[in-house]
Amino acid sequence: MNGRGPLFRKILVANRGEIALRVLRACRELGIAGVAVYGDDERDAPHVRYADEAYRLPSTQPLPYLDSEALIAVARAAGADAIHPGYGFLAENPAFARACADAGIVFIGPPPEAIAAMGDKVAARQVALDAGVPVVPGSDGAVDAAGAAAFAAAHGYPIAIKAAAGGGGRGFRVVWGPEELAEAHRAAAGEAQRYFGDPTVYVERYLDHPRHIEIQIFADAHGTVVSLGERDCSIQRRHQKLIEESPSPALDPATRRRMGETAIALARAVGYRGAGTVEFLYQDGAFFFLEMNTRIQVEHPVTELVTGIDLVKEQIRVAAGCPLSFGADVPLVGHAIECRINAEDPARGFAPTPGQITAYRAPAGFGVRVDSAAEPGSVISPQYDSLIAKLIVWGRDRAEALARLRRALGELTVEGVATTIPFYRAVLDLPAFQRGEVDTRFLERHPELLQGLTPAPPAAAPAADPPAAPESYVVEVGGKRFDVRLFPVGGATPARRRPSGPRPRAGAAAPAGREELTSPIQGIVLSVAVAPGDRVRQGDLICVIEAMKMENEITAPHDGVVRALDVQPGQTVQIGARLAVIAAESGS
Repeated sequence: MNGRGPLFRKILVANRGEIALRVLRACRELGIAGVAVYGDDERDAPHVRYADEAYRLPSTQPLPYLDSEALIAVARAAGADAIHPGYGFLAENPAFARACADAGIVFIGPPPEAIAAMGDKVAARQVALDAGVPVVPGSDGAVDAAGAAAFAAAHGYPIAIKAAAGGGGRGFRVVWGPEELAEAHRAAAGEAQRYFGDPTVYVERYLDHPRHIEIQIFADAHGTVVSLGERDCSIQRRHQKLIEESPSPALDPATRRRMGETAIALARAVGYRGAGTVEFLYQDGAFFFLEMNTRIQVEHPVTELVTGIDLVKEQIRVAAGCPLSFGADVPLVGHAIECRINAEDPARGFAPTPGQITAYRAPAGFGVRVDSAAEPGSVISPQYDSLIAKLIVWGRDRAEALARLRRALGELTVEGVATTIPFYRAVLDLPAFQRGEVDTRFLERHPELLQGLTPAPPAAAPAADPPAAPESYVVEVGGKRFDVRLFPVGGATPARRRPSGPRPRAGAAAPAGREELTSPIQGIVLSVAVAPGDRVRQGDLICVIEAMKMENEITAPHDGVVRALDVQPGQTVQIGARLAVIAAESGS
């Protein structure tokens, strides 16, 4: 291919942050030129500096990394043979995969047909059933609120309402009783519409103490499909993963083998190719298909550490038509654990804390890996997710891995924004976690984890973009234009070439007794649930603010009357901005 053997000459990475760096490093090891892209607010980001070439995305969208037309235009301008989407939304977008093929560019991921088959969760359930994969009891298709109520009447509460077109916790609501159903259905459908452009939802029985177990699979174009063991992702907040480990403390070899065989059967049923993850719920010795993620996962490093296989390099090789570089019986060696270090305040319900990192120091030493694009001065923007770094450790057994994780967390320094680091230290001290006794409701069962944490003071708002350069020089070499400043001339012109290098919901409220309700976060107002003059009770929804891909429900701190309302949908608010005035009624 391209006169350089079976691999690609140049790959564009259609993502940002740590995953962009991760893919670019794999490209460098394979001798492939790596192309970065960036929006106006990330013109000097680490992934941009590291790449062999970097291009500004000519996009007017708020999230330029999701602009498929702009990405393909840049790939063409750069002469890229392939596009790696990382693990963002485009990684599971069949239309983007088809657009790449139409442009003569290889999409590093599964075929669009497999993405589509697994992307619609209702259709995926049917594929799983046809393949003999056990599934959680659920509706046969899309349901309205009445249909959800009928399912609950037949199967009992609790039930889960889930977006048909998405995953990752977006468009997901748990309903514990009939009084919650109408609002939960409305909220799930509305969130599904906002994030996936499709309000369709379906319902499933909600298991109340399952583990979340996922199987890493890999398939090539030569008919080989293998399982690379499991990851236990049970500790979550708002259906988003926090801690992942491999192997799971709960599985015996026989169960691990059955789950792996089941995942392989599902992958074969959809003609899968590349890296993918089949997710299951495991409870009382039985497992049920949850969904399939047709991409590399955020938590893939734990599998890499116990298998010794570079999954990203393998993705690139398979996309180029190479057979898998390993066989069906890859041994799992030792134990690996990953903690997601997010810019969130666990003591305030994991509220996002955008701002500027003033100090950053990563741990090091044997068995410690940090995947990050953070550095002093990095801005954690409210428009992107809250991930700062992934801390991954390996040990010969779980006990050694836990000890190494404790040491590494003690060495990790992030200042300027509140982070989840104190939460992980508290988890490590909990005997239940030390014994491996976890499920997806771990935080509900152990409220003491959060009660013992001290809320962080509000961080300063992220710094504004630097001023434009007073001068700009463009040099043309070999038919390519290079901007010698950090600031792009515009369009899809390369900025530089260097030789080196869904939706979680968080409740929030003002302190009881205060009439002014202020925003605990910086973000965009999605909806407003009240009007001036409305009477509200403590805990009633006032508005929803989106920040860092999380929907944060702002609730009334006390009973009263809405005397003033200062926000409307679409408005951007800063930390501390007044949202409303809720005056207590006399005698209330």
